[in-house]
Amino acid sequence: MSLFPSRAVAFELFGFGVHWYGLLYLASFLLAFWMLPRLQRYRDLNLTRDEWSDLIAAAIIGVVVGGRLGYVFFYDPRYYATHLIEILQVWKGGMASHGGFIGVTVALLWSLRGKTNDVTLRIADVVVIPITIGLGLGRIGNFINQELYGTVTRLSWGMQFPGAEGLRHPIQLYDFGLMMIIAAILFWNLKYSSRVILSSSKDGKNCALFLLLYGIVRFLLEFIREQHGVFWWGLSEGQWLTIPIVVAGVWLWRRK
Repeated sequence: MSLFPSRAVAFELFGFGVHWYGLLYLASFLLAFWMLPRLQRYRDLNLTRDEWSDLIAAAIIGVVVGGRLGYVFFYDPRYYATHLIEILQVWKGGMASHGGFIGVTVALLWSLRGKTNDVTLRIADVVVIPITIGLGLGRIGNFINQELYGTVTRLSWGMQFPGAEGLRHPIQLYDFGLMMIIAAILFWNLKYSSRVILSSSKDGKNCALFLLLYGIVRFLLEFIREQHGVFWWGLSEGQWLTIPIVVAGVWLWRRK
């Protein structure tokens, strides 16, 4: 076994590189497995560890498949149209957070088919907390890989990134810190609302709050992110993909 053969690869085992990005995702799922059975009491849920394991397994598939297909279709469809086999080579990198977001949503909804809307919304209120932490840890992976950095800055904490001129915003660290703040807000809201709000009106509101906060943060950070894609009407591709998340959050909040 070879340790730290490159910045992106944590270790190589039998010729296969294990990336820091993958290890951080693994940590996210293990954290979710530990957290969810403990958080469920705030929404009067009583799922077994096996049931949570099934949901987490579905989420893993959703992240990998959705993240990869999101990258293929959102950011480089022309290249992959002529290199189809490379779509399956996820170890070479290329994952889109918006695609992973869609993939997790579809996977969880499929796993929860047959559940009532109230139960589904209560589960959503709980799972958004480890999801937020996972999104933050994913940004640490981006920082380790020295990718998705920000625009040029004169601030004292600006950082140099390979292949980029000048000091740049360490936007990956901004994103990580903001995701941890959002996770703390979601936990406080989950705990507080379980005591003071009637069940009929609270279910789904923590999920709506996540959609709103995550969408707003992602939209604003795009203004200081180094862009390589296409702009429409002054907004980046990432911002256009984020707008439906905010709209969904507003719709769910007003509905509840």
